[in-house]
Amino acid sequence: MITTTQAPNVVAVAVFGEFTLADYQEFEEQVNYKIQFEGKVNLLMDLRDMAGFTLDVAWEEIQFSRKHSNDFNRIAILTTDQWVTWSAWVSQLFVKADVQVFDDEVAARNWLGIETEMTS
Repeated sequence: MITTTQAPNVVAVAVFGEFTLADYQEFEEQVNYKIQFEGKVNLLMDLRDMAGFTLDVAWEEIQFSRKHSNDFNRIAILTTDQWVTWSAWVSQLFVKADVQVFDDEVAARNWLGIETEMTS
């Protein structure tokens, strides 16, 4: 399950439990909408409560990253999991954005310049 919130030029996603293909496609819709109407976006991915992901999510993420390689300014990933950190490093090969991994949400939000409450 995911929750998605937005602010101008920002999409924030929190994953709870298993990250499924349906969840990822919901995320894609939100990002595509923002890109279409606002241009490049910043992304906050909160993966601290993610229990895992399906193989089709990994494949979809690679395809999405390649298609949107120039559509992100900054990507902040919240996690304490070393495999997710490694995956974030690999994702940098496909996108031309600043990607940082954080274990502190306030630091991640500050790095992205998120100062206001985000809306659903």
